[in-house]
Amino acid sequence: MTKHRHPEKIKKPYNPIKKKPVWIRSKIIDTQTFFQTKAVVNQNNLKTVCQEANCPNITECWSKKHATFMIMGDTCTRGCAFCDVKTGKPGELDPFEHIKISKAVKELNLNHVVITSVDRDDLDDGGAKHFKNVVLETKKQNPNTTIEVLTPDFLRKGDSYKKVLEANPDVFNHNIETVPSLYLTVRPGSRYFGSIKLLESVKNIKPNMFTKSGIMVGLGENKNEIIQVMDDLRTANVDFLTIGQYLQPSPKHHPLQRYYHPEEFKDLKNIALNKGFLLVASSPLTRSSYHADEDFKKLKVKRDEQLECQQLQ
Repeated sequence: MTKHRHPEKIKKPYNPIKKKPVWIRSKIIDTQTFFQTKAVVNQNNLKTVCQEANCPNITECWSKKHATFMIMGDTCTRGCAFCDVKTGKPGELDPFEHIKISKAVKELNLNHVVITSVDRDDLDDGGAKHFKNVVLETKKQNPNTTIEVLTPDFLRKGDSYKKVLEANPDVFNHNIETVPSLYLTVRPGSRYFGSIKLLESVKNIKPNMFTKSGIMVGLGENKNEIIQVMDDLRTANVDFLTIGQYLQPSPKHHPLQRYYHPEEFKDLKNIALNKGFLLVASSPLTRSSYHADEDFKKLKVKRDEQLECQQLQ
């Protein structure tokens, strides 16, 4: 009997997938490096969001030795309508995962690494301590590597998110994903203002830590709703916003309403920059950790420029 990746979607209506426009094309840059990255991931028995979430940028990113490691297993306890990560009852945490991740980072010689996870609502702290241990070990074995975490919302887990902050990552990322009106349909296990509050709390505790969030478009939102999300994220002092096109993983996932044109992404980027974000990445193929290495360098430059302007005032 075949085990379904998304048992919660079996009885969902069938939504045909719209044909992709010509401007959505993934690319491979260096075939040899792509397979080297794949070998390191497989040899260390690691999970990546690149594979588990069926990311369209995997060929390009792995060709540049960019991989986003996904910790705490490959099974999520939630069933978001947009996500392709497997859902169900997860297994036990790997007590050696912090060693495996730090080893892979060293083998790939990464300057910047993104560490994310599935949601683990089954754990008392949502996996925050495990997250902390992975970050600390990775920093210990790779002192020159900057670390970006892309965390769950730790909803109903109290202050457990503070354990992640104790590891002092360079970037704290938590995706808002979509507009408030679509949460019950698209992200039913999460709460919009809970995510906003998390990002705000992180910045209050660690004002010098870069904070980051991302949204998808094409789920059925309108432009005014997107702008409202921008305002809410700026109220939480989020530094970096990513905006990308939603790509429907299967006919049982949330239906894609429309593809945004590249010019629309440019327009959204300009609006977001005018609202005060330090950095905005906005394009059809933009994903949360897409070009994360290069973007982290840009963030540091932008903050230095901002501080210089403040000193001159």
